[in-house]
Amino acid sequence: MKAIRRFTTPLQILCTNVRNLSSVATAIALNEYGSIWPHHETLSSVRTYPTRLPSLHQILQKCAREKLPMEGMACHSYIIQYGLWNNTLTSNILINMYSKCGVLEYARKVFDEMPERSLVSWNTMIGSYTQNGNEREALDLFVLMQREGREFSEFTVSGVLCACAAEFAVFECRQLHAFALKASMLANVFVGTALLDVYAKCGLVKDAIRVFEYMPERSAVTWSSMVAGYVKNELFEEALLMFRKVQVTGVEFNQFIVSSVLAACAAIAAKIEGIQAHALLFKTGFGVNFFVSSSLVDMYSKCGSINEAYLVFSDAQDKNVVLLNAMISGFSRHGRSMEAMILFEKMQQIGLLPNEVTYVSVLSACGHMGLVKEGEKYFDMMVKEHNLSPNVFHYSCMVDVLGRTGLIDEAKALIDKMPFEATASIWGSLLSSCRVYNNVELAEIAAKHLFEIEPDNAGNHVLLSNIYAANRQWDEVIQTRKLLKETEVKKERGKSWIEIKDQVHSFMVGERNHDRIGEIYTKLEDLIEKMRKFGYRCETQHDLHNVEDDKKEELLRHHSEKLALVFGLMCLPSSAPIRIMKNLRICGDCHVFMKLASKITEREIVVRDTNRFHHFRNGFCSCGEFW
Repeated sequence: MKAIRRFTTPLQILCTNVRNLSSVATAIALNEYGSIWPHHETLSSVRTYPTRLPSLHQILQKCAREKLPMEGMACHSYIIQYGLWNNTLTSNILINMYSKCGVLEYARKVFDEMPERSLVSWNTMIGSYTQNGNEREALDLFVLMQREGREFSEFTVSGVLCACAAEFAVFECRQLHAFALKASMLANVFVGTALLDVYAKCGLVKDAIRVFEYMPERSAVTWSSMVAGYVKNELFEEALLMFRKVQVTGVEFNQFIVSSVLAACAAIAAKIEGIQAHALLFKTGFGVNFFVSSSLVDMYSKCGSINEAYLVFSDAQDKNVVLLNAMISGFSRHGRSMEAMILFEKMQQIGLLPNEVTYVSVLSACGHMGLVKEGEKYFDMMVKEHNLSPNVFHYSCMVDVLGRTGLIDEAKALIDKMPFEATASIWGSLLSSCRVYNNVELAEIAAKHLFEIEPDNAGNHVLLSNIYAANRQWDEVIQTRKLLKETEVKKERGKSWIEIKDQVHSFMVGERNHDRIGEIYTKLEDLIEKMRKFGYRCETQHDLHNVEDDKKEELLRHHSEKLALVFGLMCLPSSAPIRIMKNLRICGDCHVFMKLASKITEREIVVRDTNRFHHFRNGFCSCGEFW
């Protein structure tokens, strides 16, 4: 009974009544393994059947699978009571059971009190720490293992590397890289995969690529980790190229690699690649997984195909909160606020409770259409009906809702009442609203905070300069731009891109490098001539440079989205919609241009900017002039 005293409550309390513990464990055993023991026997009678100890292990494994810590403790108390705790295999199973149940303190106690630790014991304990988010303890245990001169395996090293990946421990990762190289383990598929994964998660993509290229053998997990690493580091085109290699090499892909590919397609609006990935999912049956379905919904909506996204959503057999959130977010992004709110209500009708992510999407939907009353209703409902505490994203949405409708003072008052410091997103939303409604006073306040939070973001300086320019405060414009030049931060250049025949074509304002740029400019001038017959005039007020109107018109004429549109008209079938992505907010002149272009060409034009999707049809935009 000496071992019992080493454990604290609740195990110590449980151990005081072995008879009760035995009946609990017996109930578990008979529920799952009724044929193992006769019904008239108690758990304590297993002592007379030493060959049936594996059955006890099965009970512990069931406790681990179903996360039953109290029942697992009951079995543990029996093991202690009858002196079976010094069995190495039993201790390893106990460590696994406690870690799966989240009781790491007891898992470590079992480990520390083992009279003899095999390699499996160390690996199990290190893996337990990693899986439960205790990465630092996993690293410390590996150091202790080395100090004691214990033998290790590729599973030990890969397990510790996983801990480094979770904690972004670059220094330790490099040490382990050298350690694996010295131990001649770098060619091992488990160690190599874990190493490239941690490098990718730490942003060291070049190191990850070197490890990948060095590996003589690669598993499906290796390829999946490399694709996911590219996506995490926003190298989306590289991720798609890697996926093509996976298909060529004939590697058996899994749902994780396809999910990463879908994320890459969503980021750069590569719809053709996304459709191909969808076809693979359909062929293999992975598409029935609701996490994959959520990725598909997200991909189609971010590629401008909200109807296809809804078809995927409708076909999904099991709908959970993740899938519903993806669809609500898609509706919100496309300005279909009514559908977003209806789905929000249906979600509750089928018994699913909205979470923080759901409320971000529905509040964002209200912001896109200027629905102040609805936004205030949902913000209030979130706290009172669903007992959720608004976080910085919800406040950011409400500031956006108020600011977009001109209630800028109310938006500033909400910022002042927040229980935490405002983020760059919140001040940025306020600054954007000040730009629309020419509120210089609050714009200066918002900009001051942004300069402190984001000193390297040139966009904030440019936006403040534009607000001064709109109010013809040219001295302030000069001062702001002088400050921008002194700080040496770079302004992000406008860029638009369009996918044509499985290839993404990018355009910058005043583009000169595209191989068909001469033809594009010629076609653009022809389109502008047709527009002039319909009364189109370049809206020079949207260019805020202090230059003459003819120079402003020249600058606006060659905006990147206009070049992308013309290239789409040149290359895509007349029945196909033209989908354009832009890294900045679409300007007012380009918005008017796209509306008229959709009428003249009788084409549907979809533009995704940083705020939302704009669907242009027959001279109208889905945003209703509110963006």
